[in-house]
Amino acid sequence: MKQDAKTITMNILNGLSVGIIVALVPGAILNAIVKLLLPRFPQLAVVTYMTGAAMTLLPALSAVCVGMLAKFTPIQTSSLALAAIVGAGNYHLTKTGLTVAGTGDVINLAITLAIGYLLIVLLGDALKAYTILLIPSLVLVIAGGIGMLTLGPVSSITKYIGVVVHDVTALQPIVMGVLMGIIFAVLIVSPISTVGIATAISLTGIGAGSANLGIVGAGFALATYGWKANSFGTSLAHFLGSPKMQMANILSRPKLFLPMAINAGILGGFGAALNIQGTPASGGFGFSGLVGPLAALDAMGSVTVGNVLELTLLFFILPIALAYASHVLFTKTLHYQDPEDYALNYN
Repeated sequence: MKQDAKTITMNILNGLSVGIIVALVPGAILNAIVKLLLPRFPQLAVVTYMTGAAMTLLPALSAVCVGMLAKFTPIQTSSLALAAIVGAGNYHLTKTGLTVAGTGDVINLAITLAIGYLLIVLLGDALKAYTILLIPSLVLVIAGGIGMLTLGPVSSITKYIGVVVHDVTALQPIVMGVLMGIIFAVLIVSPISTVGIATAISLTGIGAGSANLGIVGAGFALATYGWKANSFGTSLAHFLGSPKMQMANILSRPKLFLPMAINAGILGGFGAALNIQGTPASGGFGFSGLVGPLAALDAMGSVTVGNVLELTLLFFILPIALAYASHVLFTKTLHYQDPEDYALNYN
């Protein structure tokens, strides 16, 4: 089983991004709707339990996606999932047994997946008939064990990033809004979980609103840039789901950060100027499931025609206009990028 470094890297990044989308999108879409309906239909509370359970499976889902892209056997893929669950750190040993909460540390998950992947490639078919006996244990203990050792330091780095992001909120509001929009647009197409960062630093108020709008700007921009190269459904998933699906494309072509970041910064600045606020969840999800617009509407205190029109302008009309203007400038005029740069294929 021979694979070059680029193939391995792309398989890990693509698999990780798909796993994140699959695990988090149900909660992003359904939880906001259920919250509105719960007072009349309390039975819908079970939906939040279901979406919460789905989120905890993010490490295993990402490992499965990586295994499928790498064309691993079912045994190898399942073994990688075992290591991912241990390395992500969302399982905790207590006096009463194992408990699970959250999605785990996405950066450490990526490290664990990389170690497990390399171990599987290194062993290949060398174990022959003993594969089913040895691969699960070796990948779990070696890759999962190293993941457990790196979890503490990596989590500290993640928290440090959160502190830096939090400090940005102390700046002048509009400047802060621009920076927050750019920072979270960059984070949303990286292995770092924007929801994790926003939650870790309890990002609320204008900071969360600007971060949220930055992700919205990135989502609409990326959908527009790759419209001709992707299917209709895939294009919509950039903002209805998550812009993170473009992670592999952008990390492999760093210049693609620029057009997206400009859009995000402009939209984040507008949000700060208009006092758009949010929550840690909205700061991490953007437009997905209308989490961002609903959080901003809730912060406004009342549902009025004016408030709804303002949010429609900021979360839908302006992002589309900016995305189209950016597409004309960077794709058609400057030839800085090409739709094929944003092509996605999940077949």
